Amino acid sequence: MRLFLIFLGGLLIYLGRKGVLEALLMMPMGLGMMAVNAGVFFGIDRKPTNLFIDPLVAQTDDLVSILQVDWLQPIYTLSFSNGLIACLVFMGIGVLLDVGFMMARPFQSMFVALFAELGTVAVYPLAVWLGLTEGESAAVATIGGADGPMVLFASLLLAPALFVPITVVAYLYLGLTYGGYPYLIRIMVPKKLRAIQPPPPKKPVVITSGQKIVFAVVMCTLLCLLFPVASPLFFSLFLGIIIRESGLEHLSQLLGTTILYGATLFLGILLGVLTEANTIMNPQVLTLLLLGILALLISGIGGLLGGYALYVLTRGRFNPVIGIAGVSCVPTCAKVAQKSVAPGVIVLPEALGVSISGVITSAIFAGVFVTLLR
Repeated sequence: MRLFLIFLGGLLIYLGRKGVLEALLMMPMGLGMMAVNAGVFFGIDRKPTNLFIDPLVAQTDDLVSILQVDWLQPIYTLSFSNGLIACLVFMGIGVLLDVGFMMARPFQSMFVALFAELGTVAVYPLAVWLGLTEGESAAVATIGGADGPMVLFASLLLAPALFVPITVVAYLYLGLTYGGYPYLIRIMVPKKLRAIQPPPPKKPVVITSGQKIVFAVVMCTLLCLLFPVASPLFFSLFLGIIIRESGLEHLSQLLGTTILYGATLFLGILLGVLTEANTIMNPQVLTLLLLGILALLISGIGGLLGGYALYVLTRGRFNPVIGIAGVSCVPTCAKVAQKSVAPGVIVLPEALGVSISGVITSAIFAGVFVTLLR
């Protein structure tokens, strides 16, 4: 098992270097995976099963001792296991999002994004049928929303016993979407439809910064009111959007570069060192692996079906490939949509609108699960 994980870590580094996977997350994750499994390969006799962190420590005295010894334990305990790192990533994502793309086509964007939650809806009852608890089923089903911080947050609240393997499986699979979804598009969308250029709007839609701020304030307040348990993530996302649209350049640069990239780096390292054989060798991990890939596959199919639905409703003016962007994973899936269409066809604005809507719908679904099942 350790040899396999060492090989898998090396493969993640290679694929990240080649651009097949997201290098920012996959390369530190791969190296952490290799280092921790190599470091305990010969069975060092030590109470924590992980040379870098002990994710299973429960007693306060033990935790204080480990905080003084394991160099990543403070980062794990004070930022990862309480969801802080997910909120920091969401702030950074919010700074990078231009919600004007969604506001220019709100109904179209939300329509496709809802279709792209098909994996979340379908996998939940399947996971319950396979023997997971309702909370664990909901946590693994949120992988279908392709929103890593949301999966981390939901699994922390709904499935603390499986928090580590669900989060590791989720991020491992999210890295594969960039390489896998183009093949799904080629299977489901013929070349002729991939060459459709969406027509420009009849009247140019200009969304001002003030309108975007009002949208962020109203949406944040409404979503926090409806789903209070998930309010830290809603607050973080919309705070980033407000900072962007308020022209606070120094804060925007801080959140969108230093904090976002720093949080993502340590997130990758933590996920890598958590992928240690003793930590993830839970009998249910195989089930999680199956359900995770199934959730993302069904969500991708659902998004493309949503694209086909709009293609029919618009009488052939909508490119179905845009539907893949509904599997939020901002901005990865929007870039997948753009690179999968015919040369010269521009779908990125529509895809970004759909992708941003996907972030909101995945947050709503996670909020519903947490509110009802916690």
